[in-house]
Amino acid sequence: MTWTGTRVLGDRDAGLYLTGVVVSGFGTSAMWLVSGIWVKDLTGSDGLAALCVFALWAPTLVGPALGTLADRTRRRPLLLATNLLLAALLPVLYAVDGRGGLWILFAVLLVYGTVGVVQDAAESALLATALDARLLGDFNGLRMTANEGMKLLAPLAGAGLYAAYGGPCVALLDAVTFALAAGVYALLRVRETPPSREAGPPESLRARTAEGVRHLRRHPGLWPLVRAGGTTMFFAGINGATVYAVAEGLGHSPAYVGLLYVAQGAGSVAVGLASGTLLRRLGERRFAACGIALTAVAVTLRAVPLDAVALACSVGVGLGLPCVLVAAFTAVQRETPAELLGRASASLNTLLYAPNAVGLALGAGLVELVDHRVLLPVLGVARLVTLGPLLRKGPARVPG
Repeated sequence: MTWTGTRVLGDRDAGLYLTGVVVSGFGTSAMWLVSGIWVKDLTGSDGLAALCVFALWAPTLVGPALGTLADRTRRRPLLLATNLLLAALLPVLYAVDGRGGLWILFAVLLVYGTVGVVQDAAESALLATALDARLLGDFNGLRMTANEGMKLLAPLAGAGLYAAYGGPCVALLDAVTFALAAGVYALLRVRETPPSREAGPPESLRARTAEGVRHLRRHPGLWPLVRAGGTTMFFAGINGATVYAVAEGLGHSPAYVGLLYVAQGAGSVAVGLASGTLLRRLGERRFAACGIALTAVAVTLRAVPLDAVALACSVGVGLGLPCVLVAAFTAVQRETPAELLGRASASLNTLLYAPNAVGLALGAGLVELVDHRVLLPVLGVARLVTLGPLLRKGPARVPG
């Protein structure tokens, strides 16, 4: 680990926050996987299983509006309240006892995703004001490692718990992790200036909401990264909808998807640890471009019906996909005024993850119509179009 990564871990608040990420991320990763397996077992449909992830990502479509909450209230209390809300909500899934209860599962996942958008905006804004700007790349890499690293344990643990006791028990585990994360965030000592709460007409509120997107569009160093990231995540959504078809094509049950996610998590852990150093050496655009190219190759080769190849490609996706995300989030945190960070971060989430939600919805339909062995190579080649904006000259390097 680089010396800057050690400095990040030596910061009390950064360490506490990463602890919260690990705790809540374990439950989230388990629930994210199990919800799809749960629906697949109840319905037998790959498309409906993929729609679970769509429900989680769909709230990013209104991310800029949700992000205003992170700029209109103190961010630490907001994180406490949202974690406790999810801890109270998830046990409702004990009411899902058959196909007739699927609407409850999808409704809970939709609220889950909505709260997640608010949390992401608040977290990004809070940390960008609390850490040295030179450490943001390392911190975002470590956060990616902590979050994605849960895929090494949580999917297998969640799948095992689901097989033994069913989906409601996994929901209860997730609720407990959110309650624990709330306790960790309560220990943070970040000092926040109370945000301005001037009243204004509806037009003023809409204008404030749009400021985040406007900032991203007008900044010459940020917009190419945002465009490349959004396009990349659109194709990632389509690819994600094929994962159950890949498992079926290899002759495995839906639970095999957990092993594929473990492999992807291993790749994400590795690149997360190295992200700070790679950002400084390559610059944001080249770092993102290398990740996109690697992901394109991995997605293409995923069509080969061999377990070893499927696992290696999952590692490749895990290595490549986070690169553009870490580059974009780090650049936005460095280049955005503190009073605008909540809206800018939420807008970035929308511009990155709303295409992912659209891709998941499209992929849920395509996987029912097109053989995944045909679809995956097409997706791999199509990903290369996202390299265009990153190969043009412009601001690219991370200072420090």
